[in-house]
Amino acid sequence: MSPAESLVRAEIAEQPAAVERVLADASGAIARAAAEIRRREPRYAVIAARGSSDNAARYAQHVLGRLCGLPVALATPSLHTVYDAALRYTDGVVLGISQSGASPDVVAVLEAARAQGCITIAITNDAGSPMAATATHVIDLQAGIEASVAATKTYTTSLAAVAALAAAAAADASRRRELTGVPDALARQLERTEGIAAAVEATSAWQLLAVVGRGANYATAFEAALKIKELTGVAAEPASPADFLHGPVAMLDRGFPVLAVLAAEPAGAAMRDVLAAAQSRGADVTVIGGSNRSPEPGNRHLGVEPGPEWLSPLTAVIPAQLLAVGAAERRGLDADRPLGLQKVTRTV
Repeated sequence: MSPAESLVRAEIAEQPAAVERVLADASGAIARAAAEIRRREPRYAVIAARGSSDNAARYAQHVLGRLCGLPVALATPSLHTVYDAALRYTDGVVLGISQSGASPDVVAVLEAARAQGCITIAITNDAGSPMAATATHVIDLQAGIEASVAATKTYTTSLAAVAALAAAAAADASRRRELTGVPDALARQLERTEGIAAAVEATSAWQLLAVVGRGANYATAFEAALKIKELTGVAAEPASPADFLHGPVAMLDRGFPVLAVLAAEPAGAAMRDVLAAAQSRGADVTVIGGSNRSPEPGNRHLGVEPGPEWLSPLTAVIPAQLLAVGAAERRGLDADRPLGLQKVTRTV
């Protein structure tokens, strides 16, 4: 199969339509879950997820905190499945995010929370999955079959579902209106290929990679790193600017590759500190986003479609996906079936 015919490239191209479908559900399951959140006023949220879904959970931490005022923690499923701990989820809302809905450890978190009378929400691409059967609310991603091993459209639909849930729970009409423009923004983003070929060529020398992002795009940094690790085998290390400058910055020397996600303000100041440190050490920097009028320091830039900052992770991840796929193809690897990986991993 040629690169142009690869499953993963086809699925990347399906993202605008897939996101449009899940957002159309804003008057259905998303609205019902948001209504219960408003009515019961949970004090916090817990999210159980793995892999790319765990990166969507990082975005959920941001938007549920920012829009709804909810402190959000990522679950520790092994406390249920390995240590049989009796966790208290009283007064919380517990979400599971999983494209397959089949991981027993994620299901176990929702089972425990529902038994305690909590609001439980499953965000999944399989409405008939064990996780869906466990939850009180099921948000079906409606992404269609995702045949490639690497998650692409199930990741962006998860982001869209989380964003719609947060906006509805906050009863924020202006943000709900902003969401309606996301499918078109994704379509425009797919047409923006400037810088991709040069960035892919640079990946041929990568063995280690630092990936940095902040705020709404902290999740994008983790997802970009995961895609690059999955598809190329490059050891990509994600971090926030604060965490990076507290230690990992010591990795940087001349030619060390850095991928910086700077899609929109107000996360710029700390990101520019990282870029300045990287530039001063002669690192090889690729920037996703930044200003078109005054580009940030870096060797190459991948454009991101302008739009509301809180929704920028949906567009900013597309250059990262295309970069990871292109890097795999550049190395002669099968981007659809990375070595040693399966589509569904049933962790316990």
